[in-house]
Amino acid sequence: MIRRILHPSDFSTASTRAFRKAIEMAKASRAELLIVHVLNPIMPVPGDAYIPPKVYDDLAASARAWAQKQLDKLLARAKTAGVRAKGFLLEGVAHEQIVRFARSKRADLVVMGTHGRSGLAKLVLGSVAERVIGAAPCPVVTVRGK
Repeated sequence: MIRRILHPSDFSTASTRAFRKAIEMAKASRAELLIVHVLNPIMPVPGDAYIPPKVYDDLAASARAWAQKQLDKLLARAKTAGVRAKGFLLEGVAHEQIVRFARSKRADLVVMGTHGRSGLAKLVLGSVAERVIGAAPCPVVTVRGK
């Protein structure tokens, strides 16, 4: 029985397709949909250039506000589809935060997008989906972006 479905989103095309699948599955099982976006911490610029801490704070606040706006749009779409949903903004390394959140909320299923990278792009950029699959405490459904 599926009671909680976790949908991590980076607001990309791949995530949009996975969101539609998560909505469909949540409706079919009358599950609650937990939508998560992970914010990457803003890293200091290396070198001799001095950037005031306020600039970093402003960048972080701007990124958080934009992500919250996108998350609110997804929550509205879920509500329109008749699905109970909650949104969460997390900070840190994406795959670690997704797995930790899935465990803490006792998610029964993770539905997430994958960009389908391979070769050098996968080596350089990594695969959040692949890392989540390897560490998640529950089954993971991936939906390819294209």
